[in-house]
Amino acid sequence: MYIKDLSLLNFRNIQDTTISFGKKINILYGDNAQGKTNLLEAVYICSTGRSHKTHIEGQLVKFGYDEAHIRTFICGECSNDRIDVHVKKDNRKGMAINGLAVKKMSDFFGTLHVVMFSPEDLRLVKGGPSERRRFMDMELCQLSNIYCRDLQNYHKVLKQRNNLLKNVQKNKELADTISVWDEQLIVYAEKIIDKRAEFVEKLNDISSEIHNSITSGKEKLSVSYKPNAEKNAFADKLLHNRERDIIFGSTSNGPHKDDMVFMIDGNDTKFFGSQGQQRTASLSAKLAEIQLIEAETGTTPVLLLDDVLSELDENRQSFLMENIGGLQTFITCTGVEDTVGKYIKESTVFNVKNGEFTKIN
Repeated sequence: MYIKDLSLLNFRNIQDTTISFGKKINILYGDNAQGKTNLLEAVYICSTGRSHKTHIEGQLVKFGYDEAHIRTFICGECSNDRIDVHVKKDNRKGMAINGLAVKKMSDFFGTLHVVMFSPEDLRLVKGGPSERRRFMDMELCQLSNIYCRDLQNYHKVLKQRNNLLKNVQKNKELADTISVWDEQLIVYAEKIIDKRAEFVEKLNDISSEIHNSITSGKEKLSVSYKPNAEKNAFADKLLHNRERDIIFGSTSNGPHKDDMVFMIDGNDTKFFGSQGQQRTASLSAKLAEIQLIEAETGTTPVLLLDDVLSELDENRQSFLMENIGGLQTFITCTGVEDTVGKYIKESTVFNVKNGEFTKIN
């Protein structure tokens, strides 16, 4: 799978441009704040329907304009597709695949698979649980429309239950209706727990092998899923903590509290790993994403490397670049000669300045 063309209109600092890309390595270089990351953000939105940088969609629209448009043409193993995303400053965005409007996010996932790797992703291990949940969910949503629907429904029910808990504080008679939402929450939670457990097991198998290669067998990485509530115990936890939930007006247990743990040689890497070990574990997990997508979908993802090489030492840079052969890859950097030139002999190069992209070769 690769992106043939991308058109952007009034997106961030990019006013109006259409760019054709190479099938392999595409290098975007230029000073900071010129638009390199904005282009990667647009690609990411075409895959996931949302930005990796902001939850406020109005920020995606160029200052002084009311709406922005993203259009990308994808060449896949079996078909060619067009994705359109129309962002309105004061309204919901519109999305379409091959000219047909998409109403549900679960129907949007799967047309374009991407793996995004930014300096923030190197903090996957040492960051908070929400970052690791997001990692699980974004990957699983790309792999399964059913999981995406279950996750959306879980959060809808969770929101309704939390609203009810707050109302019960004012009217105790409403407490009898909590069980109605509990029953629905349990159904979706059990499905999510099953899928996350299966995903992390596969992630562990692949990432441990990658980590072993990076460290030349000197360290052993293991990744485990830490559900806030075990599948068979979730219903009991909801009932047991109901009074507490009413007092605080929120649901204290469930998949929205889950986490993953990265262990190196039996020690929790978040607390006992060096910065280098944390980055190696994160790199192993991100590279495992690529293999998981290929194994589950039979397609190769598009790889987005947003200024990540400058955050890695030479050994990790070399390993990363040696293991992305065959993928269409977008690399942002401040200069082609900075680290990139060490590993890439053939590429399509663009200079980025003030939101304009000039092809160098």
